[in-house]
Amino acid sequence: MKLRKKMVAGNWKMNGSVELVNQMANAVKAAELDNVDVVVFPPFPLLSNAINTGLNVGSQTVSHEEAGAFTGEVDASLVYELGCKYTLVGHSERRSLYGESDSLIAKKFARAQSSQLIPILCVGETEQEREQDLTESVISKQLDAVIDDLGVVSLDKSVIAYEPVWAIGTGKTATPEQAQQVHQFIRTKIAALDADVAQSLIILYGGSVNESSSELLFAQPDIDGGLVGGASLKPDSFVNICQSAQGNV
Repeated sequence: MKLRKKMVAGNWKMNGSVELVNQMANAVKAAELDNVDVVVFPPFPLLSNAINTGLNVGSQTVSHEEAGAFTGEVDASLVYELGCKYTLVGHSERRSLYGESDSLIAKKFARAQSSQLIPILCVGETEQEREQDLTESVISKQLDAVIDDLGVVSLDKSVIAYEPVWAIGTGKTATPEQAQQVHQFIRTKIAALDADVAQSLIILYGGSVNESSSELLFAQPDIDGGLVGGASLKPDSFVNICQSAQGNV
């Protein structure tokens, strides 16, 4: 059985500074996190600074278009040429605040891969959807938008991030058992289509991950790391989360 390498990704959202980039780079380097893939997602103006420090860097979004009159949008190939390795696709804030549909997200996913970026596809349910027992159907629909367009094999060069919307920025965190149940559902769904893709697929948990919750979350068999929000703006806290992933390899 192939072992999946743990990953911890830090989404800075519309926060950060050159000083934070340098502090984060120094903290990650000092921690010697050889058994964990560490990625940071700063705002666009800080991408070059972060790349120049040697950090693994991704963009928070990319356009589904290749080029043209799309003021304010950023092409995935330019992000790749800059030195990014990853991009977030379908983050819940992009879905809810900017109206990104499943079909648009599938196009962004495809554009990212055609530009040699690794998309981190974010899926997850709202609190209302969870209360209505719709978690699995919502996530299935979000995954199927990509699988139906590009085939399950497209997931082989991607990462999935399960982020329960009700746990983002609220201080609420799914219990390790709740998170594992959904991660297991995702892996089982994909295994029904391609067992090899499912086995090697990295699935992250995102939803108010912090130092106190990360170790138990990352110890679950189908949770391969985390997509970290607020705690990724604190280098010491973020490194501690990464070290808890390293301890669960």
